Amino acid sequence: MYLGCNSHNQEQQVTNTCSRTGPFCWLGCLLTGTDEGFPLKVACLWMAGLGVLEIPASFLHVSKRALHQDCRMERLDKTINSYLDIWLGPRDPRVKGWLLLENYTPTFIFSVLYLVIVWLGPKYMRNKQPFSCRGILVVYNLGLTLLSLYMFYELVTGVWEGGYNFYCQDTRSGGEADMKIIHVLWWYYFSKLIEFMDTFFFILRKNNHQITVLHVYHHATMLNIWWFVMNWVPCGHSYFGATLNSFIHVLMYSYYGLSAVPAMRPYLWWKKYITQGQLIQFVLTIFQTSCGVVWPCAFPQGWLYFQIFYMISLIILFTNFYIQTYNKKASSRRKEYQNGSTATVNGYTNSFSSLENNVKQRKQRKD
Repeated sequence: MYLGCNSHNQEQQVTNTCSRTGPFCWLGCLLTGTDEGFPLKVACLWMAGLGVLEIPASFLHVSKRALHQDCRMERLDKTINSYLDIWLGPRDPRVKGWLLLENYTPTFIFSVLYLVIVWLGPKYMRNKQPFSCRGILVVYNLGLTLLSLYMFYELVTGVWEGGYNFYCQDTRSGGEADMKIIHVLWWYYFSKLIEFMDTFFFILRKNNHQITVLHVYHHATMLNIWWFVMNWVPCGHSYFGATLNSFIHVLMYSYYGLSAVPAMRPYLWWKKYITQGQLIQFVLTIFQTSCGVVWPCAFPQGWLYFQIFYMISLIILFTNFYIQTYNKKASSRRKEYQNGSTATVNGYTNSFSSLENNVKQRKQRKD
């Protein structure tokens, strides 16, 4: 017999039973509101049948009030869970036991450690010489370029094989293609942990001006967001943003890998367009996500609304970065040229002045 809060009759049965026993029975009845407490409830009924122990009316009043509060909390819990199921869907069992996905603790710890290093790293390096890291940067950026290219290819082919619907795609109708995309998106989630190294290299090289609010916000949030995505919606409509981002990262990490080689720097011209591509990526992701809201399918709606708001936050931060990095600096350079700040001697540009201007024109790294 279940003596929980499912009905008024069951609640009354608990009250009547425990009123004829004692405080220990009340503790058993009131504190075990699930089937796991069944033996204690049987003991309550058995003691009631014997008619042993009477309890004071004051204790009965307090116990009944506690029971009513417990019932209200149980109903509230069921209501909240029902809304979570509607908006977020059930947790996906297909990724159970996967590396780092079993529980949230490792992802949370990695994120906290990242923020601690962002805070303490520059302080530690303040009185130290910066590290070059040139060789490892070439290998690191090349590795992320190849990983991003692999993810982009696998996602595109997986979407094609599964016949994914652009407007809205659930997480169950793609057949074997769904599992292919889940495996690729796990690598996408794991790549967000690898990308913490972007910030660590900035710290080691003492490029602290590149550790912006945008940079830290983007890196710290993406790992956490994708842990939840992988546990609840690891395929279906989740593919689109990851596919675009993987393509952008092919361009971005190839650029930074080449820029680590001094001889290649004069030939690198597309950095500005990487930021433009990122902004286009966010706008397209909002459009595709909104399609799932307008023409819904079995994909949980809560994830769609969350992604729209997150993309809006990135558009705001990246737009501010773009204005600060490119538009204002370009305007500043024009003013300096008009004011004759570029010194010339006998028709030759002052080499020190040119070097100083080149240093000022260095852009911050975005992602």
